[in-house]
Amino acid sequence: MQSSSPITLVTGVAGFLGSAVARAAAAAGHQLRGVVRSSSPRANLADFPGELVEADLRDRAAVAAAMTGVTRVIHVAADYRLWARDPEEIVRNNRASTAAVMEAALAAGVERVVYTSSVATLLPDPAGAADERRAATEQTVIGAYKRSKVVAERLVEAMVRDRGLPAVIVNPSTPIGPRDVRPTPTGRIIVEAANGRMPAFVDSGLNLVHVDDVAHGHLLAMERGRIGERYVLGGQDVALAEMLRTIAGLVGRRPPTVRLPRGPLFPLAWANERLATITGKEPFLTLDGLRMAKHTMFYSSAKAEAELSYRARPYTDAVAEAIDWFRAAGMIR
Repeated sequence: MQSSSPITLVTGVAGFLGSAVARAAAAAGHQLRGVVRSSSPRANLADFPGELVEADLRDRAAVAAAMTGVTRVIHVAADYRLWARDPEEIVRNNRASTAAVMEAALAAGVERVVYTSSVATLLPDPAGAADERRAATEQTVIGAYKRSKVVAERLVEAMVRDRGLPAVIVNPSTPIGPRDVRPTPTGRIIVEAANGRMPAFVDSGLNLVHVDDVAHGHLLAMERGRIGERYVLGGQDVALAEMLRTIAGLVGRRPPTVRLPRGPLFPLAWANERLATITGKEPFLTLDGLRMAKHTMFYSSAKAEAELSYRARPYTDAVAEAIDWFRAAGMIR
């Protein structure tokens, strides 16, 4: 793995966001090394624009070996599940992988690290859009995934503060768009709604952003971000009902008009999770998802816009591209 040119290492390149970051970095002229697990799906790795290395990110020796000759690191990989048979597994995975990557980067003397956190580490603002100042704690977030991201983000911050890790933190909101192979939880909403399987909705909202804009934001953070700072990489705040109307319009369906209270859905979510413990398939409706839906998850990217010159296209473009891709992949009838 020796090279005469500086190498940018990107983790999670088989995933939705990681593959977008890798493509953006290659287009910007970076020499790439992508890290994937041996079990990772290969759909997003066709014609990968660089070197691929297989490693379990919890394996410190394997991560250290992958860091050879690397000058810059973008750590995108994460265990992104809103449900698991053992919820603490999500926390363990994200803590261990982040620690291994950051320790290896520090030992290798890399010039810059961009760590992909999430707006999950920020508390929603009842008055409107939350920003980087509303840092959450392990005790104030809902669910194992959000807790895992808080734990990992605090680990990175501590290494910046105490050990001189040259890291910048980015907090993507809700990326959508093409090549969502798994798909992500929000991608599942798009697929289900486009197929007419969401006849009703709860009163909630989220911040939607094109995955390629988030990927470009990572590169801006690499070049312009201040070490130790966090930057929200978001798009537009959208009510769930509006998102569903947009999807319906794009696929020629009638949008759902029934707004459901959250309370009666909790028994159904509980039953879905019990069934999931048997099948192993992640349920569409979860208890944590319902608890999160109580809040409008709106976020401001003003800091990234001001300091990084970050910009995001209209969310409707991202929804349209996601639908086109899901349809071509056979997920939308």
